[in-house]
Amino acid sequence: MRVVDNRAAAPSAQNRLQVQGWYAVSMPKTQPNLSTWKPVPLPRRVTLHGRTVKLEPLDAELHAAKLWDRVQGHDAVWQWLFDGPFDTESAFTADIQAKQAATDRIFYALISAEIGAAAGYASFLRMEPAHGVIEVGNILLSPVLQRTTAATEAMYLMARHVFEDLGYRRYEWKCNALNAPSRRAAQRLGFTFEGIFRQHMVVKGHSRDTAWFAMLDHEWPARKAAFEAWLDPSNFDAEGRQRTSLSGALE
Repeated sequence: MRVVDNRAAAPSAQNRLQVQGWYAVSMPKTQPNLSTWKPVPLPRRVTLHGRTVKLEPLDAELHAAKLWDRVQGHDAVWQWLFDGPFDTESAFTADIQAKQAATDRIFYALISAEIGAAAGYASFLRMEPAHGVIEVGNILLSPVLQRTTAATEAMYLMARHVFEDLGYRRYEWKCNALNAPSRRAAQRLGFTFEGIFRQHMVVKGHSRDTAWFAMLDHEWPARKAAFEAWLDPSNFDAEGRQRTSLSGALE
């Protein structure tokens, strides 16, 4: 009797690995020599300027009321975040004050040029300057900011700041593995899927598996060119519809 082994053969370290429909990067062949590497600075609370959006250091006095106006009654925006929704404006403002005072994260208000007010926020976190690693996260996009050019440009400005102004080597994006929109956004923005940390966290009373994505410094020039080609006003028609997608620009 012939015995058939139905187990999949272990992929070689040189091959790309398919993981739950996503692709992980191949294993490295060498360890780059970083004998001259020096730690990079922590981000500072500076303003980042774009054409359709401006990022200002989050300030409760300046931004809380406008942000509350944009998220009140839209509890769905909090589904995948660690905090919220908030029952009252005072509770929301207290949370913005805590974010403003945090030292392990740096939050930025996303000021939409179209409405001239804060419509969301995002942060740098897990900042490891000794290793040149930093994460973007805690991203809150109110309905008026979702699926807009301003939202994409905000992510471009933060990535550019990380790689060009600060000199980081690795820029991370993490999300709940069940958060399909965030996973699609990460890939659309040029992050590479690296795997899933199972039972990574307990969030809002649920076990969270975390999907990890990253963008590296040597990948940034190509990502930057794609961002800038997509953001160019000529890429949009009179009604604001894109002519070429960002994913298409990255190919």
